[in-house]
Amino acid sequence: MREKIHPKYHNITVTCSTCGNTFETGSTQKDIHVDTCSNCHPFYTGKQKFNVIAGRIDKFNKKYGISEEQENE
Repeated sequence: MREKIHPKYHNITVTCSTCGNTFETGSTQKDIHVDTCSNCHPFYTGKQKFNVIAGRIDKFNKKYGISEEQENE
């Protein structure tokens, strides 16, 4: 490997902006702030809102005139 071309690798603390959770990792950056982490993300916590998705499907079907009978065929 060539010398003096690689960035410095640091042990850093990542901070979640939503819940304030912190964890340590390695990175070439000095400081990282994330919007959501695995402690507060809806997918990982099991607090996902599936009814919102179902509402979007119903809205699409209503817009294009698709009935449940046509949907099951």
